[in-house]
Amino acid sequence: MQVEAFDFDLPRERIADRPVRPRDSARLLVVSEGLSDARVSDLPKYLCSGDLIVVNDTRVIPARLLGHRGKAKVQVTLDRDLGNGRWRVLAYPARKLKPRDKVVFQSNFVADVVSRKSNGELIIDFKRDTEEVLLFLHQHGAVPLPPYISRPHGTDARDVTDYQTIYADRLGAVAAPTAGLHFTHDLLSRLTTAGVELSQLTLHVGSGTFRPVNVADTRDHNMASEWGEISSLAAKKINDVRDSGGRVIAVGSTALRLLESASDESGTIKAFSGDTDLFITPGYRFKVANLLMTNFHLPRSTLFMLVAAFCGMDRIQAAYAHAIKKGYRFYSYGDASLLTLKPVG
Repeated sequence: MQVEAFDFDLPRERIADRPVRPRDSARLLVVSEGLSDARVSDLPKYLCSGDLIVVNDTRVIPARLLGHRGKAKVQVTLDRDLGNGRWRVLAYPARKLKPRDKVVFQSNFVADVVSRKSNGELIIDFKRDTEEVLLFLHQHGAVPLPPYISRPHGTDARDVTDYQTIYADRLGAVAAPTAGLHFTHDLLSRLTTAGVELSQLTLHVGSGTFRPVNVADTRDHNMASEWGEISSLAAKKINDVRDSGGRVIAVGSTALRLLESASDESGTIKAFSGDTDLFITPGYRFKVANLLMTNFHLPRSTLFMLVAAFCGMDRIQAAYAHAIKKGYRFYSYGDASLLTLKPVG
């Protein structure tokens, strides 16, 4: 499909710079046969006993560092641990760096540039183990907020907690699974009381989630790979719910993509540990989730393509037009939607 088919006019003021508090007071647009305006705190009303919510328990690391090459300042966002001290990173401005350059973050913390791609992606070598790098990040790094969230003086103390789900556990993401940011302990408790079950998986969201689609045809876009894992226990729980007639609700596009990556053609989930670069566009046949809870996404983004595939282009365009007209807040710190899978045929 042509990427321009996924374009729409989004006023800048619709992009949220801060989340609402409490988290579950965010608005929720329920999209099925029609459109219903609700709050995330109303979620138990739309789910049933025996349903299963699947969340992504990845934990965001403070992956953004400021360094310099000579007198030139460089911003580096660590994207993925490649092992043996090497990391895949995004650098700005990348043109200032070339193989064999040294990037100095502290006098005793230096990385060598190993290679560079044209898209600004680099491989750098800290010559230190993962634990040492993570310790340095926690001491000197910043939360890598998306570029559309304006912070003239950088991220602040609020972002450290706001840009993390309450169930975040496994370190490795450089972007939050933002649909999960809406959950509170009270909401999870009320869902449990209503008989809704919870299962966790892990997908370490990479910086590729921020990258624009710079091709004219979706078939020419390459998704960056991300590491994910579904345990055998989680796989069994998901399969048991489906076999018993319960619905699977994927919380966020990351959870949805990993579920699809780990399923066979019948929708049976297998234990999974490895990379996925699944790129979902209209025409894709979903096999696992019945509903998707997700934030409102940007024009021409891979995330908007995914929700168009899940919900149907006409329905999602109507939902987004309604959301813009009614003042819903978009993107990572914005409001949420609850989408019903488009019927087959």
